[in-house]
Amino acid sequence: MIETPSLVDQYCHGVLRTELGLGTFEAQLARTEGPPASGTTLFDTQTGFAVRRWCPPLLGLEPHCPPARYLARRRELGAFEAGRRLLRGSGITTYLVDTGPPGDLTGPDEIASAGGAEAREIVPLELLAEQVADTSGTVEAFLANLAEAVHGAAAHAVAFTSVAGVRHGLALAPEPPGPGEVRGAAGRWLSARRVGGELSDPVLLRHLLWSAVASGLPLQLHAGLGAPGPRADRTDPVLLTDFVRATAGLGTDLVLLHGYPYHRHAAHLAGAFPHVYADSGAALLRTGARAATILAEILELAPFGKILFSTGARGLPELHVVGARLFREALGRVLGAWVAEGAWSLADAQRVAGLVAAENARRVYGLE
Repeated sequence: MIETPSLVDQYCHGVLRTELGLGTFEAQLARTEGPPASGTTLFDTQTGFAVRRWCPPLLGLEPHCPPARYLARRRELGAFEAGRRLLRGSGITTYLVDTGPPGDLTGPDEIASAGGAEAREIVPLELLAEQVADTSGTVEAFLANLAEAVHGAAAHAVAFTSVAGVRHGLALAPEPPGPGEVRGAAGRWLSARRVGGELSDPVLLRHLLWSAVASGLPLQLHAGLGAPGPRADRTDPVLLTDFVRATAGLGTDLVLLHGYPYHRHAAHLAGAFPHVYADSGAALLRTGARAATILAEILELAPFGKILFSTGARGLPELHVVGARLFREALGRVLGAWVAEGAWSLADAQRVAGLVAAENARRVYGLE
């Protein structure tokens, strides 16, 4: 029996505070560019089946109960109580929360209280820059305020995160842009944008990445399939190789989030570079019953001290539950099989489980 008594979710979001109907629930269940096709349901996915397997017992229902019955029970309990039961049933003891996505999502303090856990903040770089731009009238003020905001965030957050791969693609020039380049790009972006407009200029994205590197905090980089929209070939973590080389030896760890379907590429980079780490969790949420296969592929290449667990959950507390349960089950299945085959000792399997589940994250993010 492989035990993981403590889980550190090294990347997630808050949960919705509002009551959810079937359509709203499905919209959160799978991040698509529209509703499900006529006559179909997003419950008929690996993620949907995993929700029906793991979440109903936490609300007093039998596993695999119909979606309508599950949602009726959820409404009967209310969003707060259902969320509390689900989060406390996940087994997650520490949440690292990206506070960036818009919407009525709980912050770190709320998710910690509801889940009976600890929580720390991850600061999203692009949103930070957009917020600064909304209150800065000139290029000079924007750049000065941005530098101050990054410095201030580094004083309280455990990490920065970037969606440069989603906004532009990961094939960015690896070196930091010069001051003239940054001023020019900032001027063009500020003059063209409206309040609330997203930052996608490649020069400013590079400036943000290097500002985060200079802070010394771990920098999380979204790779692979995440939000709908970006072309998958632009989010392959291999495209970061030159940036990874350029940041080697500077004291900042890079954490490659998600990765799937390029999780082997992320694992390879984690094995090749001392300051690179690979996320093992969020891909499992998408793959459900196939999660053990994906986790085994990550364990093929990445050193065991370089793999971190996360759920990547957003909006639904059910996704925190499913991410944690799938991870535990997949890890037990993979490592247990290797122990049964005689390839690993039980003691080594238990030690590696503890590293991936929590200890690696505690070390990387300074949570001790």
